Amino acid sequence: MSSTTYAYKVREKSGRLVEGSLEADNEQLLVAKLRSMGYTPIDITAQKSETLSKDVKIPGLSRSKTKLKDVAVFSRQFATMINSGLSLLRALYILGDQTENKLLASVITQVRTDVETGSSLSVALGKHPKTFNRLYVSMVKAGEVGGSLDEVLLRLAETIEKQVELRRKVRSAMTYPVVVAVLVIGIVTAMLLFVIPMFKDLYTQLGGELPAPTQFLINVSTFVRNFWYVMFGVEIGAVVGFRRWINTDSGREKWDAIKLRAPVFGPLVRKTALARFSRTLAALVRSGVPILESLDIVADTSGNSVVAKAVRDAQTAVKQGEPLAQRLEQHPVFPPMVTQMMAVGEETGAVDEMLDKIADFYDQEIEATVAALTSLIEPLLIVVMGAAVGGMVISLYLPMFNIIKLIQ
Repeated sequence: MSSTTYAYKVREKSGRLVEGSLEADNEQLLVAKLRSMGYTPIDITAQKSETLSKDVKIPGLSRSKTKLKDVAVFSRQFATMINSGLSLLRALYILGDQTENKLLASVITQVRTDVETGSSLSVALGKHPKTFNRLYVSMVKAGEVGGSLDEVLLRLAETIEKQVELRRKVRSAMTYPVVVAVLVIGIVTAMLLFVIPMFKDLYTQLGGELPAPTQFLINVSTFVRNFWYVMFGVEIGAVVGFRRWINTDSGREKWDAIKLRAPVFGPLVRKTALARFSRTLAALVRSGVPILESLDIVADTSGNSVVAKAVRDAQTAVKQGEPLAQRLEQHPVFPPMVTQMMAVGEETGAVDEMLDKIADFYDQEIEATVAALTSLIEPLLIVVMGAAVGGMVISLYLPMFNIIKLIQ
């Protein structure tokens, strides 16, 4: 016998009106289930199950995104409610009503419905991997098993907030170079399309042989004006080809290795990867997630394939009884300080504390690196912009120094 989905209105013992939906074989069984949950049924209406089994469609929802910051706020509020003695369902009801992000509110509502039908919280969250990743679900599962869900949710909130702050610092280091690069490209393009053709007409009327830099610049301008669609197509093809390349396993590994060896941003990329690795592994270990599962999750969420490869190699070694730090020492991406501190943590049984200290250290290092890069890149980019624009201007005016010969 197929079950039917019912929309219901019930009243809690406190008098609060609650609405939701549940699947049941018939209305009598649903009433009995609601009463066993401590609710007083007010209204029950049969719905078409296929309309409620799909995600709720909200106007503008497809353009809405679940930001990490929203998930962190949800986790902290959820932990506070559970710690205050509210039931899981009631906390989810409240959070679903008050969450401003429409997509997250819809997901919370679906999670609440799954929990009402008998699913555990971790299983219900796992149905929404775009909002709650594997790290989040595994930690919640460990919290459910250990009876410390509120503590785990607080740790998740702190971990996510640290990730958000880390991204903000990296973005701040990248914003200025990107803005200047766009500005330089815009100026150079404008000169190639509009300014240089004016000089070309002038020098054509004067006649004579132009200096090599000037002639080269005019040739480039002519090519850009006549074959701009070819260049546009090449650029699009290069971007698409690059994206496809880095989406392959070998391409991603090579690109991540290049980023780690980059002369200016390489140290920042490495410190960011180490901070994420340490913070994530510390949160998982402290929450009671088994070490092998923790390493698997860390490899998936590391954000760098070089680090992920090293972690998976260490995972294999740990399965064979080898200490984690001992195997990580063989991978250059992990500096001696990290592996030595982890070794001490393994000896003293305080791996999570050591990993937190490592993460805090690299957070400070990232902040210092961002400040240093900003002060270093600013004059460097000014020189690059001056060289690009100034070089073009000088090349254009070189014939002016020989204007008399051109006239003759």
